[in-house]
Amino acid sequence: MVAQQDADAFGELVRRHQSQVRNFLRKLSRDYELADDLAQDAFLHAWDKLHTFTGQGTFIGWLLKVAYTTFLQSKRKSKRYVEILAEIGDDADAIGSRHTEDSDEISDLDKFLAVLTEEERAVMILSYACGLSHREIGDAANLPIGTVKSIIFRGKEKVRESFGIEDHKYG
Repeated sequence: MVAQQDADAFGELVRRHQSQVRNFLRKLSRDYELADDLAQDAFLHAWDKLHTFTGQGTFIGWLLKVAYTTFLQSKRKSKRYVEILAEIGDDADAIGSRHTEDSDEISDLDKFLAVLTEEERAVMILSYACGLSHREIGDAANLPIGTVKSIIFRGKEKVRESFGIEDHKYG
């Protein structure tokens, strides 16, 4: 009976949060298959570590921290990450200037994210795609709030400069 309740509870955990976790990992890794595998691993880790969730901050913030940690651990263990970066190219100009039939499939978001470092990309995704607060991002990425704010500011500036986007907030 307890095993069935645990299976049901785990299923509910996955059902409620799988889209957000998978989308975060897809944007971060830029590889759908890898992201799906990482999401499965992240949910298993989260289930095993559920007792460590203290209730401080949001549950999705904690879960995304588990997913981010899973991503970082996988990256350290895998040569696939290097292959992905080589495939995609870490150079946004190459992505932006390439015009083939396949280039229509590369979204503007992917182009913008390509100019950012891995840390900047993770923070920007947590902020804009996942909607986390600066404090929640700091918790998820293990960074001070001031650093999170600086990374977001720097990331936006990099995107603006790389793509010639003017800041119209004063005009």
